[in-house]
Amino acid sequence: MDKRDYYEVLGVARDADAAALKTAYRKLAHQYHPDKNQGDQAAEERFKELTEAYAVLSDPEKRARFDRFGHAGGGGGPGDPFGFGMGGASINDIFGDIFGEVFGGGGGRRTRQRARGEDYRYHLELTLEEAAFGVTRRLRIPRPTPCQPCKGSGAKAGTAPTTCPTCGGSGEVRLTQGFFAIARTCHHCQGAGRVITEKCPACGGAGATRDEVDLEVAIPPGVDTGTRVRSVGDGGPSPMAGGQAGDLYVVIQVKEHQLFRREGTEIVCEVPVSFTQAALGATIEVPTLDGPHKLKLSPGTQTGSTVKVRGKGVPGLNGGGRGDQHVVVFVETPTHLGKEQRELLEKFAELSGEATHPRGHSFWEKASELWRDAKKKR
Repeated sequence: MDKRDYYEVLGVARDADAAALKTAYRKLAHQYHPDKNQGDQAAEERFKELTEAYAVLSDPEKRARFDRFGHAGGGGGPGDPFGFGMGGASINDIFGDIFGEVFGGGGGRRTRQRARGEDYRYHLELTLEEAAFGVTRRLRIPRPTPCQPCKGSGAKAGTAPTTCPTCGGSGEVRLTQGFFAIARTCHHCQGAGRVITEKCPACGGAGATRDEVDLEVAIPPGVDTGTRVRSVGDGGPSPMAGGQAGDLYVVIQVKEHQLFRREGTEIVCEVPVSFTQAALGATIEVPTLDGPHKLKLSPGTQTGSTVKVRGKGVPGLNGGGRGDQHVVVFVETPTHLGKEQRELLEKFAELSGEATHPRGHSFWEKASELWRDAKKKR
């Protein structure tokens, strides 16, 4: 099947800048991510297609070649022009050498980096208060630990891994196609540079066993749903001795609050007041993230009026101080009136004039004009 145009895959124009590419990819990758579409093969293929398109278009050199030659500009085989299916080779493995040697990147062979451990992801649910002010949480993370019988080597006791005969211990093999020099991960040792002839019976040659570890992770103030907190080196261990461990990414989910609504660093809270408090003015107590706060209402406060309480919002994640809290007032109409209460309200209505209800007077004047104009047109 012919590959689709990478710009079409991401749904962007051919002159899209880096920011537009990133935005388009993030949106679509979130929609088709395998974690959100478990068992959906079509979504998985779509996700792979998106990732391939972004990997090429986000690299200025690869994008330039694609713009000029299309899919044929990658130098790979039919159906896989940019090398996404070449065994264990990564995009960096394949094209690092090509662009380095052909286009003046210094030539020569790159130093092979030791395999890095896997990154882990942990979903953590927080209250709004914890997200606003930060918290330290102890997390239990399933993580491989070095196998004790083989000391992490993966080889049976009394034996040791041997140098890979295919790559000579380098972990990669190089193919030459004309003036292209392509490096790919060795299929025999999977990049380790060593092979195990007799595997450790305790770990099956993996060199590690599954265990659980407790980690303390500090969540900074100001996080929100979708924020990722990175804990460096707390991911999976490297499959190679001396390699770098992966990282742990804690993905935040903030629970809905029963009183507050968050809008960035701002907090919105709706507060009921009585008819007399709104009409006469009053000092009321309103809830904030810091606790009760006294707020003065002006006489004649209307439903929907908003009063700002400065500095009672959420701290900025990257500094910049706290946001504000916006108190939205709504006036409660009295119900279940007693006889005396009803009589007093009726007396109030009798005494009330236009001065006490200026908005109502203005509204009914406009309504009357509208009705008169409609009657004339009939």
